[in-house]
Amino acid sequence: MATMTDAARLTLLEERYAHLQRHSTEQDRVILELSETVAKLRKEVGGLRAQRASDSEAGERPDERPPHY
Repeated sequence: MATMTDAARLTLLEERYAHLQRHSTEQDRVILELSETVAKLRKEVGGLRAQRASDSEAGERPDERPPHY
């Protein structure tokens, strides 16, 4: 079994730590993008729900067939 020197062990740990830092930074970026996308979609859904509610209150029924059917 090969024995690692303290310098080799330290180098290996530093490499692993650097990899984890890059991964964490990338993950933070992706989570921020997803959070912004979710916020945008929530806003759009809220607008669509409000539009549908106002259409229902106005007596319009978008799912109803036109009278010529």
